[in-house]
Amino acid sequence: MSASTTVRPKTQRGGSSGPPQKRGSRFARWDLKYSPYVYILPFFVLFAIVGVFPLGYTAWVSLNDWSLIGGQGDFVGIDNFTSILGEKEFWVALRNTISIFLIQVIPQLIFGLIIAAALDRNLRNATFWRMGVLLPYIVMPVAVALIFGSLFADRYGLVNTTLESIGLPAIGWHTDIIPSHIAIATMVDFRWTGYTSLILLAGMQAIPRDYYEAATIDGAGAARQFFSITIPQLRSTLIFVVITATIGGLQIFDEPRLFDQAGTGGPDNQWLTLTLYLYKLGWTDLDFGKAAAVAWLLFLLIIIVAVVNLVISSRVSKSEGRK
Repeated sequence: MSASTTVRPKTQRGGSSGPPQKRGSRFARWDLKYSPYVYILPFFVLFAIVGVFPLGYTAWVSLNDWSLIGGQGDFVGIDNFTSILGEKEFWVALRNTISIFLIQVIPQLIFGLIIAAALDRNLRNATFWRMGVLLPYIVMPVAVALIFGSLFADRYGLVNTTLESIGLPAIGWHTDIIPSHIAIATMVDFRWTGYTSLILLAGMQAIPRDYYEAATIDGAGAARQFFSITIPQLRSTLIFVVITATIGGLQIFDEPRLFDQAGTGGPDNQWLTLTLYLYKLGWTDLDFGKAAAVAWLLFLLIIIVAVVNLVISSRVSKSEGRK
């Protein structure tokens, strides 16, 4: 061998040397280990900016004497909370909020189940009907409130006119407590029942069809299959729907705000909700400290009701699973 001959290092199969392959394998391990966190990081960053920070900042505002014009004032601790809890208007708003929520959530679940069961059948043009039930959901809440506010008008509304034409007395939709709650709950159900039915429909389509075929062979009718197969298999979906309906139902604002022209919750606070009360404190009385306190009380109420729903639903599902 001559002196000018160059001795090349041995290479691994494929022509790549050892150190680059080690660096590549190390990078592959890092990518496998950390890339999932990188992919979900934007969500948590956005959630921290638009969710966690406003929640914490609202808590700080609620502990201060804060006004729109003067800004942050003296630190008052829990005085805003004790002042709110001592006002009759707060308890009226809490009563109205819970009443409207209970009136609207039960029919929404019942009609949502019925519509979902109908859409789960082999319908012709199924896509058309499924998109059709979603149309009320995409209608602007302002338009829905204005239309239903006219329907439930006390003097010339279509509902009272129809009742009087058949010899029944007119109902004070804007003067009585329960009728006003029913009218507002009807608006909410009109918008959200289609959305709820599509979620329930997705849960129904995930149920194995073998269950229904076996039940049909055993002689079970459609009603027996619905209550013995569909409802138990929809347990987790129903829990999700109830929790989301709770969160949305306790925060209704557009419908009671636009139920009349004044938008104050009624002359005697017949349909004043917690969100309307919060709006009044913040943008009419310009007292941001008390408004923030109401916001936190509403947040705690939603958490409590959601946890109670989850606990009850979990216990029901466990007791049914043991049978």
